[in-house]
Amino acid sequence: MPDYAQTYRDTRGRIVGLVRDLDRDQLDMLAPATPEWRVRDIVAHLTGVCADITAGNLGGVATDAWTAKQVDDRREIPFDQMLEEWEEKGTAVEAAVPGFPEVAVGQMITDTATHEQDVRGALDAPGARDSEAVDIAASWGAQMLDGSQPLRLETDAGALVVGDGTPVATVEASRFELLRAMTGRRSLDQMRAYGWEGAPCPERLVLPIFTPRADTLVE
Repeated sequence: MPDYAQTYRDTRGRIVGLVRDLDRDQLDMLAPATPEWRVRDIVAHLTGVCADITAGNLGGVATDAWTAKQVDDRREIPFDQMLEEWEEKGTAVEAAVPGFPEVAVGQMITDTATHEQDVRGALDAPGARDSEAVDIAASWGAQMLDGSQPLRLETDAGALVVGDGTPVATVEASRFELLRAMTGRRSLDQMRAYGWEGAPCPERLVLPIFTPRADTLVE
């Protein structure tokens, strides 16, 4: 079993390393993958997730209203202070991770890994695409996809079938690309361009809470 606490700690550390020394203009840059959020807002959300977990504030978890409040509550907080809060609350969450249901930990790591890549996209600082977090997130996301019509996923980590029975199609893409597709960071046309055997069904690569992009995002 993966060390989820260490994976989260490593991912948090990479993000902090990316943003710690940014100036105000850089923190205010919009992330292309999340055009309604600045770099600063992404960090506010990730901080707020840890604060809400430690406070037991899980009503409406992962909804737009839940995440928007995390950002709004930290809009006027100095960035250094917000990083201190994330360190405090993140460390507490890491200590509690062994007692979390695996599905909840997978969702948390998927969210964090996704937003690490969103920050990297805003800063033009690609990296960590083969990280343990991306591996866990892609695997977790595959388990959450609609399996009513079985689909075979072939990645750089091997192959798996979503759903039961004979796959109606096979798609080949990297774990990184699948994660970006699953979380609405790719358009349907981009997903159709993956390696398909059988009729392409890109809409089935997207997790139910996300919507494919209308435009192309190249990272």
